[in-house]
Amino acid sequence: MIHLPYINPDMFVIAGMIHVRWYGFMYLLGFLTAWFIGRDRWHRLGLHHDALLDYFSYVAFGILIGGRLGYMMIYQLPLFLQSPWTLFTVWKGGMAFHGALLGGLVALILFSRSRQLAVFKMIDFTMPLIPPGLFFGRFGNFINGELWGRVSYLPWAMVFPRSDGFPRHPSQIYEMLGEGLLLYFLMNWHRRRPNRSPGMLGAWFIFHYGWIRFVIEFYREPDHHLGLVAYNYLSMGQCLCAMMVCAGLVWLCVAKRQHVLPRADMLSST
Repeated sequence: MIHLPYINPDMFVIAGMIHVRWYGFMYLLGFLTAWFIGRDRWHRLGLHHDALLDYFSYVAFGILIGGRLGYMMIYQLPLFLQSPWTLFTVWKGGMAFHGALLGGLVALILFSRSRQLAVFKMIDFTMPLIPPGLFFGRFGNFINGELWGRVSYLPWAMVFPRSDGFPRHPSQIYEMLGEGLLLYFLMNWHRRRPNRSPGMLGAWFIFHYGWIRFVIEFYREPDHHLGLVAYNYLSMGQCLCAMMVCAGLVWLCVAKRQHVLPRADMLSST
């Protein structure tokens, strides 16, 4: 059993007023990592490097707005309906991946249309860049001692500060390894495969993220105010991830069908 020491969520405080937090710094590391990886692939889209900064600005705002709005609507809906202004109390924390994904997708579509780019092409560019950000984000959760796992007595179980004192799965570490490292390698394996249909990386991303997080959520403590929401067995995150898996499979089937049909038409016309 490991006792995790309390870590101040503030990296440092400027003038006693401006709090620079570890969690926000991890978001910054995620964006910077995506920037350095993406700038070497940006030229394949036929755009100048200056446009990459514009694109990341679009997506960053989409992720932040979507993540916060998604958290309030999915996990804090009664509070949001009663006090809508709590949407802006971001210093209290609260971001939802599924909302961030939708917000980032909307931003991607808006940018693509403003630059007359193919949306699927931008999706294929973007999806392999996301896992490093997830890795750093989950590390931020670990530093904050939040989103801990279910009770466990395994040798690596941890007692988190501000918890109930029971040893628990370090589910943030599991998610770092699954949503971060494993998903990164899977996405880059798919990226290197030849003869991909446009947009296929988007389908593979939501499919792989869905099943990876679905499995890990069995070791993560459900949100205390929601509990298990489906058949007293599945958490809210698992329900959303199951929908992602289904959507990914449908997307893959449609993409493969559209990729094959032109070849069949070509063969029948010769």
